[in-house]
Amino acid sequence: MKKRTNKNKECSCKSKSCNATGCGGAFYGLGFIGAAIYYISTATGFWVGVLGIIKALVWPAFLVYEILKFLGA
Repeated sequence: MKKRTNKNKECSCKSKSCNATGCGGAFYGLGFIGAAIYYISTATGFWVGVLGIIKALVWPAFLVYEILKFLGA
């Protein structure tokens, strides 16, 4: 007979590490949606809207830049 291993124990350990990063993913996702809506609503043409989508993908870089500029770093 083949020995059974407890795969549930392995999965529960992996799921704990996934849940630890889930909040950051949700924050990024909501930020992406908000940034995309903002950039598209202020776009004056089609290609400016496309550029807005690209900017929405990298919005954390803009956020960090502005925070560092504000702090004078």
